[in-house]
Amino acid sequence: MAAISRKLRKTLQKQDQRRSRIENGAKKNKERDRKELRLKAALGIGALPYTPTIMSWLSQAIDKPSKQIVQADVDTFLKA
Repeated sequence: MAAISRKLRKTLQKQDQRRSRIENGAKKNKERDRKELRLKAALGIGALPYTPTIMSWLSQAIDKPSKQIVQADVDTFLKA
């Protein structure tokens, strides 16, 4: 059994990672889209206070700390 050099091993590892990132990236984009639809639907059903998952996502989406989010912000976000 022949050992391969460290340089070759690292090169092969980089190639594998690059291929994996390309393949998994498309799946993750689809998952993000599904998650966004699911969370927007949850926003339409309920009212403040939402679960921490929804508040965290909403905070990122409207670029505002979750403690400062009011129902008017949610309504504006849903209309946009």
